[in-house]
Amino acid sequence: MQSDVHTRIPELDAARGFALCGLLVVETWQITDMSATIAPGVMDPTRHLLSVVFEGRFLPIFAFLVGIGFGLLLDQAAERAARPRLVLARQLAALTVLGLIHHWFQPDEVLLPYAVVGLVIVLPSAGLPRWTLLTLGLLGTAGVAALLGGGLGLVPGLFLLGLAAVRFGLPQTLPERTWQIALVFVIAAPLAVLTAAWEYRVPYLDLLGSSAPAVAGLTGALAYLTGLLLLLRTPAGRPVTEMLAPMGRMTLTNYVCATGLILFAGERLHLSGSTDYGAVLLSAAGIAVVQMAVSLLWSYLFRHGPLEWVVCCATWWQWVPIRVSTTGEFHSRL
Repeated sequence: MQSDVHTRIPELDAARGFALCGLLVVETWQITDMSATIAPGVMDPTRHLLSVVFEGRFLPIFAFLVGIGFGLLLDQAAERAARPRLVLARQLAALTVLGLIHHWFQPDEVLLPYAVVGLVIVLPSAGLPRWTLLTLGLLGTAGVAALLGGGLGLVPGLFLLGLAAVRFGLPQTLPERTWQIALVFVIAAPLAVLTAAWEYRVPYLDLLGSSAPAVAGLTGALAYLTGLLLLLRTPAGRPVTEMLAPMGRMTLTNYVCATGLILFAGERLHLSGSTDYGAVLLSAAGIAVVQMAVSLLWSYLFRHGPLEWVVCCATWWQWVPIRVSTTGEFHSRL
């Protein structure tokens, strides 16, 4: 999670906003405790389709980007502080507090596990050589997916991959890597389709013990992320960035606030225990549009989202300016 407006990378901010939009669908049926089946052992057809499109695809993107944010923060702290890891430790401590509070309302939330993994895995690994980080990240991600399944078990490996990406200079040179991104997308897209078909064919009762959801989720995440980065390089790239990047800059605030918005919408749409997944899509789209609009308006006036500002002050252990000094400063971030 980047903490300084001057180090923002618009494409990564847009990717964070994209991941938040995708997470809204899965969070909606998790938080409202919807039914996944229409008969014992038979998954609802719409839920089944949405699962192979959304579930397990956006959380890996989110975790990888958080790992990149940790790496960028360490680089920034190395220039500004005598003890860079202490700076990251303070950020992780602040995330722990936020996660504990959020966990009270959303037991499946990820802030607390992310903070714990950051303290246990990222901090001790920060000084490792980049090839070691890459190797451990690949083993931790692919190995867990193949042997143990997906979910939060993938987070340590994805964090290390994000940290390795920073050490190899990938985020800093992202605009120069179009052909590399395209190559990865060309490989990942058909794999994502094949593994999604594999996941779709696994019986509902066998999903828990199958590696199909985790493998399909990772390949889908890779295809989605590289596809988005390619889209941002087309004529449609600027308007897409202008919609998603402000939302991504307020990742913490939007992620936490989404819980309240989902609970509000779920109660009025009577989602608890139902299989009305059309309403899930409608609710998620509505929340995404609201958060995009509010984030855009907020960004005209403030450098950080409300929760981002609190975490930023705790991270640097000082009062951080929050107001945008000029309108031009906002536009320079896009």
